Amino acid sequence: MSYLISYDLGTGGVKASLYDRHMQTVARSFTEYATYYPQPNYHQQRPADWWQGIAQSTHSLLSTAGVDATQVACISLSGHSLVSVPISRSEGALLEQVPIWSDKRAEAEAALFLQKVDEQQWYLRTGNGFPAACYPLFKLMWMQKHQPDIFAQTDVLLGSKDYINYRLTGAIYTDPSYASGLGAYDLKQGVLVEEWLDVAGIASHVFPPIVPSHELIGHVTAEAAAYTGLAAGTPVACGGVDNACMALGAIGSEEGRSYVSLGSSSWIPVNSSEPVLDVATRPYVFAHIAEGMYTSAYSIFAGGSSLRWVRDQLCSELAEEQPDAYDRMNAMAAAAPPGSNGVLFDPSLAGGTSQDASVHIQGSYIGLHLATTRNDLIRAAMEGIAMNLKLSLDLLRQRTPIMGELLFCGGGSRSTLWRQMFADVFDMNIVKTNIDQDAASLGAAAIAARAVGWWNDYRGIADVHIVEHTSQPEPSSREIYQQILPVFQHIHEQMAVLGEYMHHHTRKHRAQLPITSRMEE
Repeated sequence: MSYLISYDLGTGGVKASLYDRHMQTVARSFTEYATYYPQPNYHQQRPADWWQGIAQSTHSLLSTAGVDATQVACISLSGHSLVSVPISRSEGALLEQVPIWSDKRAEAEAALFLQKVDEQQWYLRTGNGFPAACYPLFKLMWMQKHQPDIFAQTDVLLGSKDYINYRLTGAIYTDPSYASGLGAYDLKQGVLVEEWLDVAGIASHVFPPIVPSHELIGHVTAEAAAYTGLAAGTPVACGGVDNACMALGAIGSEEGRSYVSLGSSSWIPVNSSEPVLDVATRPYVFAHIAEGMYTSAYSIFAGGSSLRWVRDQLCSELAEEQPDAYDRMNAMAAAAPPGSNGVLFDPSLAGGTSQDASVHIQGSYIGLHLATTRNDLIRAAMEGIAMNLKLSLDLLRQRTPIMGELLFCGGGSRSTLWRQMFADVFDMNIVKTNIDQDAASLGAAAIAARAVGWWNDYRGIADVHIVEHTSQPEPSSREIYQQILPVFQHIHEQMAVLGEYMHHHTRKHRAQLPITSRMEE
């Protein structure tokens, strides 16, 4: 058996990748799926869509490569974090749509928990720097209160990749990297904190057993094989959370290495043997795939997804003109000057992280005038995402050393224009390698390689990377962005104030409405 399959189960879709014994990509296939926003703070996906995406991408992958499924030695997944899929062992998934990582419906439950548990100590032990409501422990508390019938039937709560592993093998496990995002995992001890579960009113058996990412947890069942096109009996490794898999695939496990991930959400992480923690700005931390290491980061919730919003709302007709609307959008953005003729864009369309003054921060276009063009709007969105991440970089740099250049990963790394914007905004060299948007896939494949004995550790990651391009800061553009950045930061802070006001005003207004009116809304 000469191949591995890794799946990068992301917010926007699932990518299946086929690797040979030299860890070279033979073929890849992507299947998109939707996120649903039924009301504010509710961000949901359908587990059935993930499963269908696995099947579609697998059939396409093997067909394109001309490889028989029996030649696949192992399967491993990278999965988007903080997802909560309630499972009945007899019925399977209990909800058609489940909350994903950015869902913040459990604000009241998180606040109740943190009245009883010291919030700083909770953060310092877990590294859970996203808004507390995002974490599955509190989503489970919300379910207990608002969906008691579902909660009563729930035998186990699974994350995204663990749900797919369950569908593939029937086995129920998770790994340290995914467990570190549950809301009750002690980073240094590597265990769930029982007293916190008691405070939350959640039994520990609701969470799956924790095993190493490279442990083989089962084999593809005959039923799963018939649906996906995989071969029955193919070994499946436990895999890891997307943040950790991407860190592994991008920069291995070397101390102090850092990168920029520009996907649906975007973040700047660093590898370290100690978690990077700060109670004021709350960098978030996950256990690394490599034992004894951590990946610590600041992030924005809507990076690439903000640009997708621009595509869907302002450029929807472009998808009909050519296969990739983003190529045309890049050309249009390039026609506008640095600074987008005075237009600024705040990409906080999915709310704020803990580094923001309010989790209720909202996105915005600022500086519109009658001469504003669509080219300006597209470029402003790209610049705004870069400037928002520059604020994250500055926070991280204040707390840990950052190397003199940054590797770029994720779908956004395809854009030469965007990489140059980042180089100018960050005033740093931006490096693109052959891995670019395949970092999480490579990380998951490395897990599979270790699981079946092809690799003994992860030191081979560096040998897979080949530098393809380095973007260096351009002096005139760099100067423009240095002047704009303080203005952007001020607007960003004010959008947090406005978001907080609108949240409380809207909640107060809704509370004053008759019950029937609220139902009609």
